[in-house]
Amino acid sequence: MESIYLGIVLFLFLLAIFDLVVGVSNDAVNFLGSAVGARAASFKWIMGVAAVGILCGAVMSNGMMDVARHGIFRPEQFYFQDIMCICLAVMAIDVILLDTFNTLGLPTSTTVSIVFELLGGAFALAMVKLAADDTGLTFADMLNSEKALSVIMAIFLSVAIAFVFGAVVQYIARLIFTFNYKSHMKWSAALFGGVAMTAIIYFILIKGMKDSSFMTPELSEWISTYTRHLVAGCFIFFCLLSQVLHWCRINIFKVVTLLGTFALALAFAGNDLVNFVGVPLTGYSSYMDYVANGNGSETFLMDSLNAPARTPFIFLALSGVVMIVALTTSRKARGVIKTSVDLARQDAGDEMFGSSGLARSIVRASSSLATGIDNAMPQGLKRWLGKRFDKDEAILENGAAFDMVRAAVNLLLASLLIALGTSLKLPLSTTYVAFMVAMGSSLADKAWGRESAVFRITGVISVIGGWFITAGAAFVATFLLALAIYYGGTIAMVVVVALTILFLIRSNIRYRRKMKAEHDDVFKGMMTSRDKAEVWTLLRRHMTESLMASVTFAESTFRQITDGLLKEDIKSLRKAERALGGEKDLLKRVRRRQMLAMRRIDRNLALEKNTWFHTASNASEQLYYCLKRLCEPCKEHVGNNFNPMPKVYLREFLPIRTRIFNLMVEIRRMMEQNDYSDIENVLIEAEGLRESISTERKTQMYRVQEEGNSLHVSLVYLITLQESQELVDTLRQLLKACNKFTK
Repeated sequence: MESIYLGIVLFLFLLAIFDLVVGVSNDAVNFLGSAVGARAASFKWIMGVAAVGILCGAVMSNGMMDVARHGIFRPEQFYFQDIMCICLAVMAIDVILLDTFNTLGLPTSTTVSIVFELLGGAFALAMVKLAADDTGLTFADMLNSEKALSVIMAIFLSVAIAFVFGAVVQYIARLIFTFNYKSHMKWSAALFGGVAMTAIIYFILIKGMKDSSFMTPELSEWISTYTRHLVAGCFIFFCLLSQVLHWCRINIFKVVTLLGTFALALAFAGNDLVNFVGVPLTGYSSYMDYVANGNGSETFLMDSLNAPARTPFIFLALSGVVMIVALTTSRKARGVIKTSVDLARQDAGDEMFGSSGLARSIVRASSSLATGIDNAMPQGLKRWLGKRFDKDEAILENGAAFDMVRAAVNLLLASLLIALGTSLKLPLSTTYVAFMVAMGSSLADKAWGRESAVFRITGVISVIGGWFITAGAAFVATFLLALAIYYGGTIAMVVVVALTILFLIRSNIRYRRKMKAEHDDVFKGMMTSRDKAEVWTLLRRHMTESLMASVTFAESTFRQITDGLLKEDIKSLRKAERALGGEKDLLKRVRRRQMLAMRRIDRNLALEKNTWFHTASNASEQLYYCLKRLCEPCKEHVGNNFNPMPKVYLREFLPIRTRIFNLMVEIRRMMEQNDYSDIENVLIEAEGLRESISTERKTQMYRVQEEGNSLHVSLVYLITLQESQELVDTLRQLLKACNKFTK
């Protein structure tokens, strides 16, 4: 059995590598979101600062490893086999769960996931032991449930405290600095820089290094004794340094943002590394103790895990390197960061989330409250506040989602709240604090306008809901998997290993396909360019490409539907139905992006092209509805196994279908080559095709009245002709609108 357990330990270390990758991909938003969103520096510089912070935090994180060893369960009550079963179940579920959230682009808490996974696995084995043992043990003897309860409290505390403080502090900061913050920094730069840098250094000492491997009791006591002196000295030094930097024309907010990024990255690696490698290291320690002292006994208890962790330095250093590589190469990390940045973006843009009933209710209630406050406010005060919150004066770096003031406040306040929570022994979550501070500050900056608030609030609700789902899913999934491994033995372990590897492979393949489908460099160019002529050129290109995609989609889907009907191929019809499922949301997203770009071109040009823009967009949507109306009756007909299409119908329809395909090919060619010289001939051909279909429709209407023909076949063929005619009409409108718009 030792060889089998050795294989499990090796697999745990392999999973640890995957867990480091998916973990840092999710938690990267905590320390990168503000700097990336404000464009505090180039992406490489931001990554470099974060990488140094991660490496420093990783090599100093040894003290936190005890959480996985005896923080959730009491190892002296569990056998070696039980510990290995828990470790394998926890790591498999953790990798799958975090990778799922990364794929969805949603930030979650790695601390919550690992705590509830350990609790779920230990709870499952505790139930087994209680059912088989008569020693009088209870759950309290085997589980440390207080830790789980503290994490649950952290969810509520972190969300409420961080959001409120984020909104209040950002509101005050904006009143002081305004959106044109550079004109108000003559003397305030020194004070803000001194406060911010001192707070961040305090955060590094209190939160980032309190459990570090080099933090001796003597050094910790010295820092505790002279904390006030250290804070006062740092404040004076950084005030002077900030003023000198300002005189040297160095943006203090950029310095604070980068320093805050380093601090949060250090705290993340130092405190959260246990979430990724703590369990494999626990399994490794258990195996070494079992080999040295277990003598092959199946009842060898793991008292040794109660001893303090002594993690080899090489493991910590390698973990830091893996996280740095994952941070710089992971596309999913950028997806999670994008979610947080988009929800906090100052201006309206391409919203990732739809609207929900709860979000609409919150927006309506908030609008009513805001209206009441506005009516009661003196006119002079309203004018003064309007000047302080004039977003037209906002100083944004090229392509930035928000300005440096908000980025600095986000990182400063997140650092302070986490340090305060640590000193008061409040279990604040880094993920929750960083995200909710960003949401609160964006609300205070009036980034959630009437046209975007419902989407932003839906996004925040979705993220918060995901946090609760993390806890429940982690507990239940690990509970079930631990039981399966315990009763399934070696076979179950092999199956778990195989399924975990298969899941990761399939997940990455699907994610690459998703990213390829959503990749839109033209839209990014339209949103970042300040040249109206360039935006118009990009918009014409974007419009042409989206309309070509609509025609291509219509061609392939029309072929699938008609093939399914004519050949009685239900699989083809189901495939077409699935394709139609995501097309409506895609069309809405594309139209919104293009409308945002329309606002960025010359006003007179926009008024001239507006009609043709909406005509073309409506034509794309109408193509979707035509295909949807055609697919449903065809699928029902074939699914019910009704009579097939008679040969006479095939002889009539196949030439029409071929002409429709040829029309689509010709329209797509004209769009691709931007050559509409032959448009009149194409429109004439389309009109002739429409008349041919109309003639066949009249013929089919007469057939419907004849009693000898199958009613189901006659009706589905009539619907096919009707929608085919509608399809041709829509293609004509689309072609004319595209020609007029792109001229």
